[in-house]
Amino acid sequence: MGALLISGGRVVDPASGLDGVADVMIQDGRIAAVGTDLGGAERVIDATGLVVAPGFIDLHAHGQSIPADRMQAFDGITTTLDLEAGVMPVASWYRRQAEQGRILNYGAATNWAFARIGAMVGTNEESSLEAFGRAMRDRRWMDNVATDAETADIVARIKQGLNEGGIGIGILNAYAPGAGVQELLEVCKLAAAENVPTYTHVAYMARIDPKSAAEAYIRLIGYAAATGAHMHICHFNSSSKTDIARCYELVRNAQLKGLNITVEAYPYGTGSTVVSAAFFSDPDFENRNGLGYDSVQRVTDGYRFRDREDLLAAQAEDPSQLVLWHVLDIDKNERHRELLDMAVLYPDGAIASDAMPWSNPDGSAYYGDAWPLPADVTSHPRSAGCFTRFIRHWVRERQTVSLMEGIRKCSLIPAQILEKSTPAMLGKGRLTVGADADVLVFDYETLSDKADFNNMNRASEGVKHLVVSGTPVIADGVMDVDARPGKPVRRPSVAG
Repeated sequence: MGALLISGGRVVDPASGLDGVADVMIQDGRIAAVGTDLGGAERVIDATGLVVAPGFIDLHAHGQSIPADRMQAFDGITTTLDLEAGVMPVASWYRRQAEQGRILNYGAATNWAFARIGAMVGTNEESSLEAFGRAMRDRRWMDNVATDAETADIVARIKQGLNEGGIGIGILNAYAPGAGVQELLEVCKLAAAENVPTYTHVAYMARIDPKSAAEAYIRLIGYAAATGAHMHICHFNSSSKTDIARCYELVRNAQLKGLNITVEAYPYGTGSTVVSAAFFSDPDFENRNGLGYDSVQRVTDGYRFRDREDLLAAQAEDPSQLVLWHVLDIDKNERHRELLDMAVLYPDGAIASDAMPWSNPDGSAYYGDAWPLPADVTSHPRSAGCFTRFIRHWVRERQTVSLMEGIRKCSLIPAQILEKSTPAMLGKGRLTVGADADVLVFDYETLSDKADFNNMNRASEGVKHLVVSGTPVIADGVMDVDARPGKPVRRPSVAG
């Protein structure tokens, strides 16, 4: 592969602290040089007037498909990882990705929920959104405390996934709130022994005790202290709901006492999940969350549920149907905007999208090859515009953080969260010599998310060039629909 020169751009690299006009030379999939007068190259990208940055790293992306990659590419992302849920079995998932080819670098954790489903229900389907929905028809794995034998089986299944290269343990605790502390301690002890993070959707999210978000964070802090495991908090904003301030204090104090806890958030007040999530079935849902059932909205047609019976009927009909959950009213409520700021601007916190799969009008997942995406496919807007929204609103428009810090939250911080356990991440989130050539070139003045809740599949604007593993996938704002340079991010495998 010939050399590629990105010439004359404003290079912003949080790893080295460089913020100035320079050239970036790429050779054999890596950064070969950064500076001036670097010589000629087979291909030159004129980046005059543009920002050159490390490609963004998404720690929390459920799409994991060609259409999802394309939308995320225009959000500045070069590496997309499914860590909160993860996959199972791990080896076959990585094998399928390699066989089909991926646009972006990809990877996944090993899936605690599917280990639970297999051990407690006996269903051993490969993990998918559809299989997750089907599994929710048998609530034993959601509601029951595991026996000692089941716990041992769960831990063994997770360890197998780690041995196959899974980059940590995805713990969807809120989807199985019946799981006991003893089981979670064993899972966290495994994480500590294997030197991998856990990526946790905390068990509870209500604003009042018992089983409040605060209680859930106390548990997570306890797991970190008792086992030494690295506990990574997924979507701190949506897990904490309107109690972000209290939860912020709990987690920040634990970090300042030296516990290995990291945080991510996405810049929206609306979450998304499957309609059959356990927390929607709570008979006291409205009181515990301070929200009506009309806060839950079906993705495909915008329908808002009327009451509990209406929602339970939808769960029975199609448990894997995607819904939006409108939690923070950031358009009208100043306090809610302040709470979202606390999550998004959390010190040393990562930006992560929680991008959902793209859905057909009938609710099934869209895996087609059309580009642009068909007009009738839907998802949460964060699946298209999370990182560009953050840079536009928090960095450029409001100037709550510098461009350097904004890029750090989108690139270097996510890499650093993973690099101790996954050596492949040492080469990402940086523009230093020898780093992987995952490079974003964007127009800072025009970079913007375009997706909203009425137009979910509008690609972001302002990404002029995107290079993945040394290969351009976006050039002059146009997607190369045939490019498949994405490489796996994976721990060294000892099995599979």
